[in-house]
Order: sequence, then C-alpha cells, then structure tokens
Amino acid sequence: MPDPVVYLPEHFINRELSWLEFNARVLEEAQDPSNPLLERVKFLSIFSSNLDEFFMVRVAGLREQAFGGVAPQDAGADGLDALTLLQRIWQRTRELVEQQYRCWNKAILPALVEQQILLLKECDFDKTQRKIVDEFFRQRAFPILTPMAIDPSHPSPRFHNRGLYLAALLQRTSGLGPAELFAVVQLPQVLPRFIDVGGPHENKFVLLEDIIACKLSELFGGYESAHQATFRLTRDMDVDMLEQESDDMLRAIESRLRARQHSEAVRLEVHKEMSRDLLETLIGEEQLQENFFIEGEKYSEVYRVDGMLDMTALNELARLPGKDALRDAPLTPRQPLGMRRGDNLFAEIADRDVLLHHPFDSFDPVVDFIQSAAEDPHVLAIKQTLYRTSGDSPIVKSLIQAAENGKHVTALVELKARFDEANNISWSRQMERAGVHVVYGFMDLKTHCKLAMVVRQEGAKVRRYVHLGTGNYNPATARLYTDMALFTSNKLMADDCTALFNFLTGYSQGHEWKKLVIAPTDLHRRTIELIDEQTARAREGKSARIFAKLNSLVDGETIEALYQASQAGVPIDLVIRGICCLRPGLPGISENIRVRSIVDRFLEHSRIMVFGEAGKEHIFLSSADWMPRNFERRVEVMFPIEAPDLKRRICDEIIPAYLRDNCRARVLMPDGSYVRAAAWHDEPEHRAQRELLSAASVGPTLAKSSPSVGDGDAAAKSRHGGGQKSKQGA
Repeated sequence: MPDPVVYLPEHFINRELSWLEFNARVLEEAQDPSNPLLERVKFLSIFSSNLDEFFMVRVAGLREQAFGGVAPQDAGADGLDALTLLQRIWQRTRELVEQQYRCWNKAILPALVEQQILLLKECDFDKTQRKIVDEFFRQRAFPILTPMAIDPSHPSPRFHNRGLYLAALLQRTSGLGPAELFAVVQLPQVLPRFIDVGGPHENKFVLLEDIIACKLSELFGGYESAHQATFRLTRDMDVDMLEQESDDMLRAIESRLRARQHSEAVRLEVHKEMSRDLLETLIGEEQLQENFFIEGEKYSEVYRVDGMLDMTALNELARLPGKDALRDAPLTPRQPLGMRRGDNLFAEIADRDVLLHHPFDSFDPVVDFIQSAAEDPHVLAIKQTLYRTSGDSPIVKSLIQAAENGKHVTALVELKARFDEANNISWSRQMERAGVHVVYGFMDLKTHCKLAMVVRQEGAKVRRYVHLGTGNYNPATARLYTDMALFTSNKLMADDCTALFNFLTGYSQGHEWKKLVIAPTDLHRRTIELIDEQTARAREGKSARIFAKLNSLVDGETIEALYQASQAGVPIDLVIRGICCLRPGLPGISENIRVRSIVDRFLEHSRIMVFGEAGKEHIFLSSADWMPRNFERRVEVMFPIEAPDLKRRICDEIIPAYLRDNCRARVLMPDGSYVRAAAWHDEPEHRAQRELLSAASVGPTLAKSSPSVGDGDAAAKSRHGGGQKSKQGA
C-alpha cells in the first residue's frame, strides 16, 4: 500500500468563498437572457436575500473574530484566518453587487420597458398619475409614516435590521427648530414597495421611497429637503439562541429574539448619490468602517449602489398578475397512483413503499396523510417533527384537529430553526392550547430530521405508517424546492422511528438501529464507513462507485475519505448545489472526482447517496448534508431505499437527469471556479429539471437508453464540461 497522502490547505476550498460562488451562480440566472423576464427578476431577488443572510450570519461571525475581541476559531482545512477571509469576502461581494446592479440597469430595466412594465419617477408623472400619488400618500402612507428628526433632543432611533430608510438633510423655511436638520423616515413594510399608478391594462409603478422623497416637505412642515437618499443596514443576527441556561426553552428563545434587535451593524447600503454629510452621520452612529486599509488594500463596509436598495422587494414585481408569458410555465405536479385525494392512503402504503420526488410529485399526499390520520377513527396517535412550516400550515391545523378529536398527538417543534423561531413559537402555543403534546427537543442540538408516524388500529393489530423526508413539512416550499420522501409501513423502519421519537421526547437510548442512521451518534461514522467500503473494493480490483447529491460538502474527514476513494480508483460523481470545500481533479488527490452544481427554476434541496455498482447499490436519502454541524450538532436521519422499483427510479430516472444536464449545470474546476457544462459535439441539450417535469407528466421513468448512475459515456462527457458549448435554453 502506498504511503498515505498528506493533505495541505490548498487541497481544500474555503466554505465562505464557495458559498459566494454559489450565489454568483444564482446571479447568473438573472443575467441569462434565455430565462423568462420575470424569472430573471425573481433570481435578482433571491440573490439579494441570500446575500443578506450571508452577512447576518457568516460575515457577522468573522467580523467578531477579526475586530470584536472574540477568540478566533481555528482556521479551517483551507488555512484562512478570519481577517484574510473577510478581505476576500469584501472584494468578491463588491464585484457581485456591481454585476447585480449592472444587470438591473442595463438588461432587466430596459427589458421591462419593452414589455410595457414601467418604473416612473416624479418627473414622468402626468396629471392622473400625480393625483394617484397624492391620494396614496394622504390616505395610506401619511397616517403610518413617522418623521424622525435627529439632534441632541431627538437621539438617533435604532435602525432595524434590513429596514429601508430615507435619510434627508433639511433646511428650515419657517417656524421653530434648527436651521439645518438631519432626519430619517422608515419605509413601512406594511405598504407595497411598488405603487401602481397605471390605468386599466397598464403596468406603471412608482417606488415607495420616491413617493416619500417628493413629499418630505409635508412630513416635515416648515422644512425643505436639501438632499435625500435611501439607506439600509444589515445587522449581526447570529445570536446564539441558547447561550445561557434556562428552565424554559421557549422563553429563553423569545428573550434572544429581542436581543437580536440590538445587535451590531455589519453592512451599510446607500444610494450612490448620498452626500458625505449624510453618510458620515450614519457611519458614526453605527460604528462601521469605510475606506480602511489592510496590508495596503482598501476595504469598506459601506456599499454605494446605483439603483433601488433592497432588491428582495423585486419578488413583488416577479409575481405581477397577468404576465404568465414572462414566467416559466405553471407547475402541475404529478398525483402518484394510489395517493390521490380520496384514495385509501394507508392501504396503499401498507401494500408498498411509495417514493415522492417534489415538486415533480405533488406534496398533497403528505398533507393528506396527516389530514386523513386526524379524521380516521382507527388512528390512535400521530407523532411528527416540525422544523420549518408555512405561515398557514395545513399540517399544523390537522395536528390540532387530531388532538381535538381525542387522538394522542405529539409534535416536536424545533424552536431554533434560524429566522423561523417566532413563527414556530406561535404554532407551538396554538397546538398546546388544542391539547397537542409539544416538545422542543434538546438545548444543545437542533432537531433537523423530518419524519412523521401514524399509529393505527387495524383489527386486533396496531400498525405504524411512516413518512421520512429530505425537506420540510411546508406545502409552499414543496413547490419551489426539490426534495424526496418515502412512505413506508416496514416494521423495522417503524421500530426505528418509534425509538427516535422516544429519544427526542424522553432521552430514551439503547435501541439497536436496524434501518435508520442517526446523527449525532452514528451518521458521520457510517458515512465514512460507506465511502471506505467502496475504497476497499476498488483496491481489491472490484467494481465500486459513489454518487452523492447534497446541498453542501464541508466536513474535512469526509472529504479526505473521498480523496482516498479517488486515489483507489473509485469513480465519484457529486452534485453539490452550494458550498463544496472539496477540490476535484487534483493530480494524485482527486482525479476520479467530478463535481457539478445545478441552479435552475427549483432550488435543489434533496440529498441522495448511492454506494456500489449498478444493480447492487445501497441507496440512502437524508435530511443531512455532509457538514460538521449536521454530523455533530443536529439530530438527523439517513434512511435506505430498498424496494427494487424505487431504487430503479432513482438510478435510471433521477440521477442520470442530473449527470447529463448541459444547460443549467456548472462544473467545479480544481481552482475553485465553475464553468457551464457543455454539450458534447452533436449531443442534444439536456436540462434536468425540465426532463424530470416531463417524466412526471408521462410516467415514473425516463427512456431506458438514459445513462445510469453506474455507467454512461454521454453523462461523463457533459459533466466534464467538454465539447461544444450548448445554448442555454429556457
């Protein structure tokens, strides 16, 4: 056996920089003219929302390490310290934001004008539009708005995280007060950002901030605006929800949510025309740094932008009614046989395991599963985990109904689901009032697994029905994210689920797991073990293969195990949507590893793992990515797919679609950059999500000629990015 390879920092990609490249791929979808116009607008909104969260959590933590006196964490496998990493993040973020606004100003705004969707300024108003604006301001905006002067007797307000504000330098024309005044107005989130000023069958809008800007003299009577500009702050929201002991987890988290409102600013966005006086006032208030130097390079936490701030609001425009021609074709999910409304779901699941692939398969059977259990007089109990769910959740309503119908209902609600804490607290209280037994998991672990179990009396026997998924119990995101789920009544699987619920609610341990693999106890070890088994097979000259589709690949030990498998000759295909710290294609390290990322209409969220040669493979689905937090700090579940027909669907229909995509796939290069996968010579265009939608409309499988996970020259060629560049079809 050759000497083991010593892995160096340059063998790994930094997770933060890898995430920025993921968001760059989201931005590419907005820049791509082959996408429908309002889909491009939507991707600009998603890019902005992603970047907000990145600053609130990741940049905030690095900033504390670099400047805040917080003890620095050990550098990751890539070796970058916090300050060096911040420098690279600031540089790359500035490049991406410049691209974002260039896309908006130079490409999307002109395209909207071509489609007669117009954003007007005050100078564009005709008499009718001016009347509409006046009435909107007097009747809807003025009663809500709060003009705030800032001087020694009026201290600066606490600017809200991601709130949009209009700052102004005012000059007194009459009455009392200082001759000059610094003032701010917050744009209320209860008002639309795009105000409709068009007539019938017209799409003409004015931004809310533009209306308020031209009405400042009415808000601040006796003053006129000498200058005004919008600004927006992003704050550190990575507050440890349970950094101190508490006897009541719910109350502790409510307290930490309030603490978030007083956190430090980490980014200031301003319109490029903001005056120095206004800008310096804001920088001084928030203690941000502008134009400071690190090792001779200039950096800034202030972003001057050429256009509207807070492009997350573009989601309003993307939903503009009557413009279906400017969006992707409406989604019509498949209703699986035997799982339609009115079918006997329990009889169907008792007869066979059922695999769902959302959004191509409808989420209705999942909702109906809980609803049927709530209404079925033979159901004795329902147990379910809830991590994130919709604001008007039919699943939570069904759990409440079940409790009111006298069934034993247990809901494990994860209160620490970031940015959904308040929503989950609200649902928890409603369920508790209805008689649901609500538990909150563990103080030091997030419960991230997704499972539900229904216990049903059938004659003299009690039977358990289980749903296990890779995604949340959220009907809204189930139409936007790709996820997979399994319905089963397999006794061994049900035994494991019962044991897992007992662990979550009562710390019960000692169960010998037959089917499920659980984090934080066994998932990391078992994942390494499955990889090592393929490594051993390859070294013995036997066939071996690894496929993994994940959101993120970060864990250093897992990456090293994959490197060893590659060196043993195991062919490895990875479809990693977001962060990937593994470098593929390094000579002597990872030559047999190929990594691709697919960013398309639906957010790729399913986690699929396949180990072994075609026909003898072990297939797993999981709620977990290969990250330290999933392995060590969360309760996660990896579960097997064993029914032959379901295994064939995954290996012959689903995985090959992702491996041959040459329209929306990007291939990761050894230097950490991504290039578009390209068609091989005369190979036709393949777009995974479109093909999966097509398959859902006609049947469960693609043509048998499709390359499988175990073989396929066409898939290998396209995933290497070789050959003739394909058109980016819509």
